[in-house]
Amino acid sequence: MKYEHIFTLFEKVANKNSNKVALAMKSKWGWRECTYKGLSLMAQKLGAYLINDLQIEKGERLAILSESKPEYAPCVFGSALAGLVTVPLDNKLTIYELESILSNCEPTVMLCSGANLEKAKEIQKRVPSIKHIILMDAALLDNKDIPSLYSIPENYKAKWRRRPLSATAFIIYTSGTTGAPKGVQTTYKNILTQMYDLRPVFANIMPKDDVRLLSILPMNHLFEMTVGFFAMLIHGYTIYYTKSLKPKDILEIMAEKRIKFLVTVPAFLKLLKTSAESDIRKKSAIYQFFFNIRYHIARFMPRVCRRAFFKSVHKMFGAELYGCISGGAPLDEAVGSFFDRIGVRVYQGYGLSETSPVVSVCKRGKNYDLTSVGPILNSFEAKIDDNGELLLKGPSVMKGYYKQEELTKTVIDEDGFFHTGDKAEIRKGNLYITGRLKNMIVLSGGKKVFPEEVENVLGDSPNFAEVCVVGMKRHGGEKDGCEEIVTVIVPNEDFRAKYPTQEELEKAVRAEVKELSNRLASYKRPVKIMIRSELLPKTTTNKLKRNAIKEELIAK
Repeated sequence: MKYEHIFTLFEKVANKNSNKVALAMKSKWGWRECTYKGLSLMAQKLGAYLINDLQIEKGERLAILSESKPEYAPCVFGSALAGLVTVPLDNKLTIYELESILSNCEPTVMLCSGANLEKAKEIQKRVPSIKHIILMDAALLDNKDIPSLYSIPENYKAKWRRRPLSATAFIIYTSGTTGAPKGVQTTYKNILTQMYDLRPVFANIMPKDDVRLLSILPMNHLFEMTVGFFAMLIHGYTIYYTKSLKPKDILEIMAEKRIKFLVTVPAFLKLLKTSAESDIRKKSAIYQFFFNIRYHIARFMPRVCRRAFFKSVHKMFGAELYGCISGGAPLDEAVGSFFDRIGVRVYQGYGLSETSPVVSVCKRGKNYDLTSVGPILNSFEAKIDDNGELLLKGPSVMKGYYKQEELTKTVIDEDGFFHTGDKAEIRKGNLYITGRLKNMIVLSGGKKVFPEEVENVLGDSPNFAEVCVVGMKRHGGEKDGCEEIVTVIVPNEDFRAKYPTQEELEKAVRAEVKELSNRLASYKRPVKIMIRSELLPKTTTNKLKRNAIKEELIAK
């Protein structure tokens, strides 16, 4: 395949959509909007400043410490124009965690938002490689000595530094560990392959007219960077950002900007479903009665009729929500079914940072299945090994872990296949992820249980806000050292309110778990049930922190 450079692709889109809004974000003064022309000029200005004024050498690293916002885009493109390697950081990490990461990749420049400026200054003191800090917002009164995107020279010309397709474009750190940080090297070829692979997918699943996307995922996550950012901009769509993840604020933006599409994670879709159901419960008994009737018969109706049938719910979502791509974690079938029933198609996807990241996405058609993650993208060669693990090969597979050759060899074999660590099946052209090998619980008799399977069953309860299943080693007795299945349940507020004492609540939760567990083989049923009042610890992309949960259980 002949690849166009990312510069060329974006230049074509920017020229075609010159005065169209590319990115926007709401502030207390109203909407801040950036057109495609404005984005292109700001990226050129930053690129020229890095090359001409700061004289940063080709191939050096540039780190970005910021929440998602319109200014993030020119930082990414400006870094590429200057021939640098971009390192998007999780701005929720501590200074200690960031120091570990930045000492590994040794950036020369750090771009940061105003909200992260003090953290950036402290990090600069600890990481000698950081020579320059550039503020992404307008210069602050008490920080006039720090240049900003808006104060650097109005120079838009430089000799842009094109790098080979095999060169590293991004280093994406998958955790903030203090050991040897794991930085995924994503090349230009990786990103461009994803763009080409996603073209037929977008043609199948996207609205045919103007697309307005709401971005809710952090830009340091490769799923957002590739799908919610590059792919959307290359197609000339408009991306809206939100400062708040509160349902009320998000629903206001969805209504005001009539959002048509989302790139999201299952936890956010569950949040929207819960908000809609809460609104329905506030209606009269007659309204709820007829809503339930409509909900049950909608499954037999064409999609366009479903949208009309649930007009009031769609109005809550902005009236034009067409569909969404959900990734990062397994989709609760009940959540997917809810949106499907009201006429909003959920396209579940699957991927890993090491695969740049998308491996598969559901499509419309006769083989559409809510429980699958869709057909594998065209550029991948896939196979399932004897252990049931999914192995992948192709131009989207990462270059390797930064400064971690031995670690890279543990996941990419001699034949070039990346070992995903996920147990999978391929049926009727669709990929099904059935569990994570490293999460697998091995019982005393050798039986193997995947936590996700148990979580899916227990998660069907409308009374449980969150469910986590882990394997815990037994101490003492005949099964000393063997794992047993432990589930942690977070009951929702309405369920907790029904029981005046903790003892009654625990009894009710255990009874519900026991009832639901009848759907499982006896060896898959939880042996211990722990009840928790606070929400479970998660990553910034809403994945359960299983190790942290296990550590809490051990401490008890």
